[in-house]
Amino acid sequence: MPEKQTSKSLNRIAFKAGIFYVFSQLFVRGITFLMTPIYTRLLSKPQFNQIKIFESWLLIFVPAMSLCLWRSVERAKYDVRDKFDEYVSSVQTLSYLSITVFFVLFLIFKDTVQRLCLMTNFALTDFMLYIAFLYTYAHTSIYYFQRREKQMMRYKASTIFTAATVIPATLLSVFLIWLGKRSGHEDALVSLRIGGYYIPMIIGGFFAAALMVWQGKKIVSKSYWNYALRFSLPLIPEVLSIQIMNQADKLMVTSMVGEVSGAVFALATTVSYIIWILEDSVWNAWLPWMYEKISRGEGRDIAHYWGILMHAFGVISWLLVLFAPEIIFILGGRRYADAVFLIAPMITGTLFRFYSYSYTAIQNYHKKTGFVAMSTVSVMFLNVVLNYVFILLCGYRAAAYTTAFSYLVLMCMQAAMEKRLTGEQLIPLPQTLRISCSYFVLCMLTMLLFRAPALLRYALFACMIPVGIHYFLPNLKAVAEIIRGRKK
Repeated sequence: MPEKQTSKSLNRIAFKAGIFYVFSQLFVRGITFLMTPIYTRLLSKPQFNQIKIFESWLLIFVPAMSLCLWRSVERAKYDVRDKFDEYVSSVQTLSYLSITVFFVLFLIFKDTVQRLCLMTNFALTDFMLYIAFLYTYAHTSIYYFQRREKQMMRYKASTIFTAATVIPATLLSVFLIWLGKRSGHEDALVSLRIGGYYIPMIIGGFFAAALMVWQGKKIVSKSYWNYALRFSLPLIPEVLSIQIMNQADKLMVTSMVGEVSGAVFALATTVSYIIWILEDSVWNAWLPWMYEKISRGEGRDIAHYWGILMHAFGVISWLLVLFAPEIIFILGGRRYADAVFLIAPMITGTLFRFYSYSYTAIQNYHKKTGFVAMSTVSVMFLNVVLNYVFILLCGYRAAAYTTAFSYLVLMCMQAAMEKRLTGEQLIPLPQTLRISCSYFVLCMLTMLLFRAPALLRYALFACMIPVGIHYFLPNLKAVAEIIRGRKK
């Protein structure tokens, strides 16, 4: 009986905390997305593309230069227990040392780096470089702070911190772009956007770093550093490969086709960011509960609720495709109309990536991080080759399809690896493949409606509402019972 009560209590705490986290993150991070229509109208296509490329490089810098040590935080909770704060504060120091080494190397070879960037149609100024490194320090601390709070199922402090940085940063960046455009400083708009957005984020990140050091009261620990390095170093190729897959298509389209097509591709990627925000928020709320279930030998409880999530995100993905023409018009206007034909493959590619999380998480829990990296790196190379070949043969739109295909391959490889390492699959691959392929086909067929009258799409949406209610309402009731503690 006490064991059942403990399981019930875990479900209730995890789901309550998770729901609070998801909705708060959607609000806070959605603000950045909602600013996209303003950016696309204040900036030219090349300027908008330059900002997106800068963001792409940052997404590669942070995991590479910090050595991905923050990835060890989630697993370390179960090994260090009551010294969790000590662990986080000391391992953060090791990440800072690594970033400093990279910073010095970049300063030594700064001219060479800037020339290489120009070869790919990206002008990396000194200001951008310094902002990039300061942000790498700061965002590394943000990762540590958010993962620590998430793993402790404490979401209020993390959400307040995120809101206090993201909201001012977003509003300041828009104001500076508007001010620069109004005063005739058209050439400075990219720098104004970067400075306005990233400087508040940098200040917030350094505040989080100081807070964690004060709470952990440990800066150096050889044992913690060894633990973090053993866990995280094998994940560097995996994290970098995922980021390269996420960013390579934009970078390759810009380099091979031009900045105008790159801007269209970047805007379509922004639409996929809608579903990514929700997926990331739900996954971060889900993972602590999932790890607790596995640690208690209750892994069989996971598959049912994960199946509900897979269908929920499949439906949301389809809705984004169904209303893609309206979304593109709102975000970019008629100048970006061609982006509508990129939405379906990009959205389903993001969906495949989300589905693969369940397999990589199991391997990470069992500390088989090297095997996770092996399959991810292989698929990354596959993706880059396919991008290059099919952009040349079929044009820049092909990059969206090759990336979606690569994520499907990755999902299958991770599932096979989990089966090989653990002898079982908590989430059966045939079930995942059926769901994945069904939503991919549905999204592709929905694209045929883009040239039909909009009323036809609206009517289809209306017809699907009863079907959605019939499937999801009973499951939502079951989740509500868990939250209220009536069901174990």
